[in-house]
Amino acid sequence: MPKFVDAVLRRQEIVDAVFRIIATDGLERASLREVADEAGLAVGSVRHYFASSDELLIHSFSVAVDSITGRLLGAEEQLAAAAPGTPGHRTAVLALLEELLPLDEERAVDACVWMAFKAAARTRPFLVPEADRSHRAVAAVVGRLVLTLAGDGAEPDQQQLVTEAERLLATLDGLVLHALLQPEWMTAQVCRDVLEAHLSTLDRRHPVPA
Repeated sequence: MPKFVDAVLRRQEIVDAVFRIIATDGLERASLREVADEAGLAVGSVRHYFASSDELLIHSFSVAVDSITGRLLGAEEQLAAAAPGTPGHRTAVLALLEELLPLDEERAVDACVWMAFKAAARTRPFLVPEADRSHRAVAAVVGRLVLTLAGDGAEPDQQQLVTEAERLLATLDGLVLHALLQPEWMTAQVCRDVLEAHLSTLDRRHPVPA
């Protein structure tokens, strides 16, 4: 009797193999054959679920984006439940932003994969739609956060909001890159200290002493 294979589970096992390869050896090594070897499968088994290497990479990028944005939206819900101007609110703000940083194994793998795919989209047009989706999703969350922190009840200056959101996004991207490349220097505490310093320039409506 043929052995039943859970298609969803098998696709996830293949994606997990892609992530491990990218995290250890880089995106260039993530071919169908290398992924099959990493997953302990025959190449034909991988092709059963992904017709080409491009299809596999697009799906893997999508999974990484969904993982990161899912955590961000969950953290945003926690933030919405915290009263502005309280220590709990500042803690929730930091918790939201830390979902993007490689502060534990899961987030480190996601961040490494996410950055690798975003960089690869520059020369691989088939990755551009997911790269754009990832940027829009993260920028939307960060934009809402900046509006919450910088708002004072008056009509917001849209250009200033865009500038501050991009400034925070650039800070986050820089922290991710530094933490991945120089983890012995850019520790979790240093990342948090940088975020705290940056947030102190944004939280004009409900400042909370450190």
